[in-house]
Amino acid sequence: MTTADSAVDDRPVSSRRRRERVACAWCGREVADSGTGRRRKYCRQSCRQRAYEQRSLAGASQLPADSVVLSGVEAGELIDRLFALRCAAEDVATAVAEGAGRAELVSMTQELVQFATDAERLR
Repeated sequence: MTTADSAVDDRPVSSRRRRERVACAWCGREVADSGTGRRRKYCRQSCRQRAYEQRSLAGASQLPADSVVLSGVEAGELIDRLFALRCAAEDVATAVAEGAGRAELVSMTQELVQFATDAERLR
């Protein structure tokens, strides 16, 4: 073991810590970590641009900065995804109550997870 190996790590605590995964502040996707410098808030330039546009519009329209504005179509699609999620959850509950087999329950829960994943996205 050399003296360099046993030397105390002089790097700041923040750079020595393992960086946890960060979600994009706009779309929720995972943000790639460059490993150096300030952490990125957005996964892509287009997400950064949409967030800027939203902040600009929110300031002009007196909406709170953390508002999420959906078009009528987007809101309808979100409601449809939430409805499908609720129906899938009810189907699983019914199958459990009726003593469905393991294979059927596994298939239904996989479908339930997929509906929940779809319902998470706002856009």
